[in-house]
Amino acid sequence: MLWGGNLGTLEIRAEGGATHLSARFPYGAETELAPGRREVFAPHAFRARIEAGDEIHLLAQHDYAKPLASTAAGTLTLRSTDAALEIRAIVDASTTWATDFLAAHRAGLIRGLSPGFRVPNGGDRVERRGADLVRTVTEAALFEVSAVTVPAYPSAQIEARGWELHQDRQPYAGAVNPLNRWRL
Repeated sequence: MLWGGNLGTLEIRAEGGATHLSARFPYGAETELAPGRREVFAPHAFRARIEAGDEIHLLAQHDYAKPLASTAAGTLTLRSTDAALEIRAIVDASTTWATDFLAAHRAGLIRGLSPGFRVPNGGDRVERRGADLVRTVTEAALFEVSAVTVPAYPSAQIEARGWELHQDRQPYAGAVNPLNRWRL
């Protein structure tokens, strides 16, 4: 797995009997995913599905069997600003996984935030800067955001990557390459 660092927040507070989660994933903050591999998200990279009103989920650990909130249920709100993807959610602790997530967060064990997305063809550019390759994600179809234990970005805390350059897979150039654009 590849790991890196960035700035952001994940905060939970109880208010009127409901548990509110707020988080930020900053745009424009470059991170090193692995030696020689860097990544940055351009402002509004996640805008398309948010503005289209598509269903997006808040999950525990990228597990669709552990939903915490969703836009369709009216418990998740996402907003793309020039500076960050802003997330607000109401988490109902009536499921075992939500109760476990909230207890783990209170104990300081789960503090990370990780988006699950797919980068369409043309939605990124990779350039060489000295010895490093830098991937700039300009457009990404956001399907979910997750509260995670071990994030790739220390504060916005993004989970493991699954991208490689076409040249990394030479001579094989089959259908596996587009699948590498999925965030795990």
